[in-house]
Amino acid sequence: MTATDMTDAAPAEVATLVVADGIATLSLNRPHRHNAVDDALHERLCTLWTEALADPAARVILLRGEGPSFCSGRDTAQLGERVAGESDLSFVRRHQQTRLLQLDSPKPVVAAVRGNALGGGLESALAADVRIAAEDLRMAFPEIRYGLMTDTGGAALATILAGPSRAKWMLMTGRSVDAATALAWGLVDEVVPAAQLDERAREVAAELAAMPQEALAMIKQTVDGMWRGARDHALHAELVSQVALFSGADYRARKAARLGGGS
Repeated sequence: MTATDMTDAAPAEVATLVVADGIATLSLNRPHRHNAVDDALHERLCTLWTEALADPAARVILLRGEGPSFCSGRDTAQLGERVAGESDLSFVRRHQQTRLLQLDSPKPVVAAVRGNALGGGLESALAADVRIAAEDLRMAFPEIRYGLMTDTGGAALATILAGPSRAKWMLMTGRSVDAATALAWGLVDEVVPAAQLDERAREVAAELAAMPQEALAMIKQTVDGMWRGARDHALHAELVSQVALFSGADYRARKAARLGGGS
């Protein structure tokens, strides 16, 4: 069993991985920011996904967030910021590669989703194989309000799960969807009281961990293979579109207004 301390004092601690009883529990740990993804958290997630996938003791991956929310997406304090002169193209492509680690995992991924699941956080939840939601869930793609769009599979995953009309409604309006609506639309698989979320998600993960692993991997490969080509095409379209939007007048104007307003 492996674990790290769950504090937010250092980059190595903004996300944790605990492997026990066949389940690798990957927890985002920036609760004071609703687990918004900054550069340190993204780097840590890359490392932990790689570790979980390589660990033979991990038969199922359980993805969750500490605190009141699953993940509120990209930390707006770093939205549009690039380290050491990295280009928008490189930045988006790098984040897409992390999402593909999750999507192409031969191990089942269960997401325990509570509170805010926004932007990239919602994309991470939709990329799981099974989603257990708390009754307080709020899903949204707010990127449109910044002059941007999804860029790690949100358009494809929402379309596959909920259909094109509902996907466009979410992507074009940025409005939120509650747990009951998410269940009716196929965006989550089960809704439970918030106090029961972690227990129920672990029960589902344990059930999968007890199944024959080669059969699970083959089932996942077969189902995902029906739409993998469309998914990859959509990811490329998101990459090209988002890079263009980052340099567009709408995004620049909205960013300037946001910074001018002190947010």
